[in-house]
Amino acid sequence: MLLHGLFALAPLPCPGHPGCAAVCDAMGPLLLALLLPLRGVSGLPFYNGFYYSNRPEGRNQGNGRSEGLFNGEKLIVETPEETLFTYQGASVILPCRYHYQPALVSPRPVRIKWWKLPENGAPELDVLVAIGPRHRSFGDYQGRVRLRQDSERDVSLEIQDLQLEDYGRYRCEVIDGLEDESGLVELELRGVWFFYQPRQGRYQLNFHEAQQACEEQGSVVASFEQLFRAWEEGLDWCNAGWLQDASVQYPITLPRQPCGGLGLAPGVRSYGLRHRRLHRYDVFCFAAALRGKVYYLEHPEKLTLTEAREACREDGAQIAKVGQLFAAWRFHGLDRCDAGWLADGSVRYPVAHPRPNCGSPEPGVRSFGFPNPQSRSYGVYCYHQH
Repeated sequence: MLLHGLFALAPLPCPGHPGCAAVCDAMGPLLLALLLPLRGVSGLPFYNGFYYSNRPEGRNQGNGRSEGLFNGEKLIVETPEETLFTYQGASVILPCRYHYQPALVSPRPVRIKWWKLPENGAPELDVLVAIGPRHRSFGDYQGRVRLRQDSERDVSLEIQDLQLEDYGRYRCEVIDGLEDESGLVELELRGVWFFYQPRQGRYQLNFHEAQQACEEQGSVVASFEQLFRAWEEGLDWCNAGWLQDASVQYPITLPRQPCGGLGLAPGVRSYGLRHRRLHRYDVFCFAAALRGKVYYLEHPEKLTLTEAREACREDGAQIAKVGQLFAAWRFHGLDRCDAGWLADGSVRYPVAHPRPNCGSPEPGVRSFGFPNPQSRSYGVYCYHQH
């Protein structure tokens, strides 16, 4: 290694030197014999005439623990292994702590960075950076996030007034000089999926229209993980719908000919990634649990869609969205056999306890589709925010 370093620092004469050819002829075989074995020594990488150590400075331990080794000290960042569950509008703390092994005699300043990892190939989203008492938050997180720092080396992140878009994976990074280590925290909102098809009928939405449709109904486009979890719970749906990563999929528990054929095993069937603008399907939406209340408005008469909107306003509420009705059915046990208007012009009703003359024998939200808005055949479901 020393001999190689000397030759790297003292190169052979330039090609124009009169002794160049003779030296090369005499020394070439010797140099080749010396250098070739060195290239394999300890598997060290060779760059620009020198070897560099490939010993990792840090290693990801998994299970929410990451370590970095420098100056005889290990920087260790610890985050929880389990997924954190919460609901829309709540406040949540994403735990993150760090320490050194062996412990430092005197503390030194570090830089803390939190960011959210993308779900669909988008850039990472900065959430907060901090050095000592100074911190800065970004984007929609401004005014809603802060470091807890309840104890020494506690750099947990508090997020207030959780939004639907806040769920996902967050990275907590601790930077000490040139060294940094990080850990992951997974945040999941309690919610319910629902399949959405617009008034125009089946397979009418491109990806951007699907995003807008879910948003208008108080929800977001569901992720693959959310759809897969629903399939594990028994979801069987033969219509294909957009997911958050712009793939199109559908869950099947009972294989049958119209749904991919009898020869395929149960599972989540995929059409793969589709063109976001040109291809058209329905969409799987995800609605988080609510802080407000959805209720069937007791009214002396049946209402048109316009009258239904006005009736909710007069009651100090607003006409409920599809996602709100599904969340109320799933988490508040809303059970009503009366069909009522919703904000998108559809008519539905929630059944938590199936019974005769109340539709299917399975619990769920029943749909009457999109009747004529002038029809006076239905009541209305309203939503009041607490």
